[in-house]
Amino acid sequence: MSDVQVNPREPSATRGRKPRKNNPEKTREDILKAAIQEFVQQGLAGARVDAIAERMATSKRMIYYYFGSKEQLYVECLRKLYGDIRKTEHDLDLESLPPVQAIRRLVEFTFDHHDRNVDFVRMVSTENIHYGEYVKQTPHIREMSSMVLEILGRAVARGVEEGVFRPGIEVIDLHMLMSSFCFYRISNRHTFGELFQIELSNEQIKQRQKDMICDVVMRYMQA
Repeated sequence: MSDVQVNPREPSATRGRKPRKNNPEKTREDILKAAIQEFVQQGLAGARVDAIAERMATSKRMIYYYFGSKEQLYVECLRKLYGDIRKTEHDLDLESLPPVQAIRRLVEFTFDHHDRNVDFVRMVSTENIHYGEYVKQTPHIREMSSMVLEILGRAVARGVEEGVFRPGIEVIDLHMLMSSFCFYRISNRHTFGELFQIELSNEQIKQRQKDMICDVVMRYMQA
């Protein structure tokens, strides 16, 4: 016979949940991780707060306490995902590398990040379905994203000054060039893979394509 005493007044949905220590930052982070999975799988319209609560064995009340609404939770998920990539770009310390190595390192990072972070690609695709409505409401994401253009711009300027890059390169176009291929091969991997019978997760194919996009960018920029 079990020694566990069940409080008959306690709602059945809360029974069996692990006690949660009072660590607001950890709780907030856990909610975001669970919410990202829900938004990735169901989209914004289909995602349900009670499903997110069930994923992390907590209550809807707790989620609303931290985030206020499903839409605000979605915005915070976008902020986290964009923040993660921008922070890592900043940590690459491209300023310490020669211009050619700096650009190649950024292209390699962009390729690897998209390949390893499918959730980021799915969330960005979802936001584009909504015409960027929630990104428009979040100036902080735009401010974070401007950092990569500044880093890229300084590397390009150094390369032009040293004579290894041609003048007249638009930094925003360069960023779009390197990002678009890396994004597309993840966002369209199922349809592209099926139509052309190619396994994009194959390590040899990934390395070949990473080398290709690096070469494309470098040849576009070379003096």
